Amino acid sequence: MLARAFTPAARLMARGAATSRAASTLVVAEHNNAELNAATLSAVSAAKAVGGDVHVLVAGKGCGAVADAVAAVDGVAKVLVADDEVYEHSIAENITALIEKIQGGANYSHILAASTASGKNFIPRVAVKLDVAPLTDITAVFGEDSFERPMYAGNAVAKVTSKDKVKVFTVRTTSFEKAATEGGSAAKEDVESAGDAGKSKFVSQEMTKSDRPELTAARVVVAGGRALKSAENFHIIEELADKLKGAVGASRAAVDAEYAPNDWQIGQTGKIVAPELYIGAGISGAIQHLAGMKDSKVIVCINKDPEAPIFQVSDYGLVEDLFKAVPELTQKL
Repeated sequence: MLARAFTPAARLMARGAATSRAASTLVVAEHNNAELNAATLSAVSAAKAVGGDVHVLVAGKGCGAVADAVAAVDGVAKVLVADDEVYEHSIAENITALIEKIQGGANYSHILAASTASGKNFIPRVAVKLDVAPLTDITAVFGEDSFERPMYAGNAVAKVTSKDKVKVFTVRTTSFEKAATEGGSAAKEDVESAGDAGKSKFVSQEMTKSDRPELTAARVVVAGGRALKSAENFHIIEELADKLKGAVGASRAAVDAEYAPNDWQIGQTGKIVAPELYIGAGISGAIQHLAGMKDSKVIVCINKDPEAPIFQVSDYGLVEDLFKAVPELTQKL
């Protein structure tokens, strides 16, 4: 395993430098049995960068519409469909058993998924079953066996060379453009279920419902920190986000203080976002938070402390009390 630092320009050049051809790559699609998660489109782009044929596995219950959508994605050569109730809720052990069974007959050179909660759940299990080392959070592809990934909360970037017989990894979706959702005409093939692994079962889930866009897919994100002082005060962040038709985020400090729900957390231990516009109010800019948002196209910060670390990564900074600046900005908009 080799590691060295790269400049942003070098990384951009390297992303288009993969010229060798791989045998075939299997992308595991993420979906809710009705719609394809956009994160999978970024994973397909990463697979295309590896080279060779790109096959996508759609495992679920009544997931025909998802399979049709995947078949139309540009660059996909084949869609494998496993329609069985044991895959309805994407239980990691069941998905792992299915991938292991498919790999036994297909012998894919690369197996990957988006670096989401689901992907990070089953990909390490797949790696263990195949006796290889998993790679996490890939941000660039240099060829069949060389990849880029961040380390130490994004403070270092490593070029990792894997000599494993099968490369198993997750893809940081904010680092790859989404594949086009039309233009493809992939063949669909039904695959036999691997059955229930019997190690865990789905009990229930509580879904958060919101009219706002999903945090990791939003064009605009407005985030608040511990400086908001209470959950009640978070309404000024929400009002600005709604005015901009954006999503609401929060720092870990705000979440730990119970000012904001867990699914709003941005950072190393939260969600990774890269919107066109990120506005952070009352966020100091701890390393862990910066790791989750510093790839945003335009970063705006509002903080009354002129020495706050977040100013170092911001395109625009306003040294002002957020309780004055944010409502005024909302009113002006």
